[in-house]
Amino acid sequence: MATVLEANYIESLLGKEAEDLLTYQAKVGQDLLHLPGSDFIDRIWVNSDRSPQVLRNLKHIYSTGRLANTGYLSILPVDQGVEHSAGASFAPNPIYFDPENIVNLAIEGGCNAVATTLGVLGIISRKYAHKIPFIVKLNHNELLTYPNQFDQIMFADVEQAWNLGATAVGATIYFGSEQSTRQIQEVSQAFKHAHKLGLVTVLWCYLRNNAFKQDQDYHLAADLTGQANHLGVTIEADIIKQKLPECNNGYGAVSQATGKSYGKTNARIYTELTTEHPIDLTRYQVLNCYCGRVGLINSGGASGKNDFAEAVRTAIINKRAGGTGLISGRKTFQRPFAEGVKLFHAIQDVYLSPLVTIA
Repeated sequence: MATVLEANYIESLLGKEAEDLLTYQAKVGQDLLHLPGSDFIDRIWVNSDRSPQVLRNLKHIYSTGRLANTGYLSILPVDQGVEHSAGASFAPNPIYFDPENIVNLAIEGGCNAVATTLGVLGIISRKYAHKIPFIVKLNHNELLTYPNQFDQIMFADVEQAWNLGATAVGATIYFGSEQSTRQIQEVSQAFKHAHKLGLVTVLWCYLRNNAFKQDQDYHLAADLTGQANHLGVTIEADIIKQKLPECNNGYGAVSQATGKSYGKTNARIYTELTTEHPIDLTRYQVLNCYCGRVGLINSGGASGKNDFAEAVRTAIINKRAGGTGLISGRKTFQRPFAEGVKLFHAIQDVYLSPLVTIA
């Protein structure tokens, strides 16, 4: 049976931030949002151009795991074996060199789905494709070429994902990079094909450009990540994955640093739609996902000393901002199996808890 976080446990994890994160009222009201709920598919997606097959698979994802039929998602992503090398990713916990342990972590962790590579899911598909939704990550950034290149290239195609029994396909676009125009076109075509075959589409809307690193890392700016989200929903991603925002006014920072005009923005974004509060910054990301019609899942980030506190904090911010859930990889699989399961449950308990309300 699902359990929920106790108030004193939340406060012990969040420390001095607890009251602020749990009681803050967002600058943009929730009345503008389409919030997660048990009727999310019928309320939002039935009116779209998605086929009955896509709706069935989307419902499958939303109906699996401890968050089943809540409108929220908890997903295990493990593409780091390619993105960061298998050694760097799995040396802290070598059991995950074996793909079966990746899928078992998602199942035991109560996840809605597991997102990983064609090879990982292909090698165990007959045993597990009917037990948990598969999201096949189609493209990756490989870092074996010297010098290292930063580009998302296709490792798999939609037909392969469909053949192994996948429920969805995923892809990354490095918005802002020199390769982004090609990536947008490639992923748009892949998503079109996926929808034709009845598969759900999930997009990692990441930023990548050295110009975004100034006095702060504006790869995490709300205005830039928000626009990346908006481009993602434009090519019909059904779920958007984005990093939690930590700053704002990336447009202005890049323009000031380069001495050149950059992009298009509006002062109201910074005065009327956001503040420096993380819930406001994340709500701006949600607004750019068609006001929540397309679910926003934030990433859990790299593993560290305070993983439980950081994961719960991120989940609280995402939920209170109107987001749809969390996708957490390294914090879970780079620790002992039982601890990874426990961390997933802590994240999910945030979404199950009546103590954590929409801001």
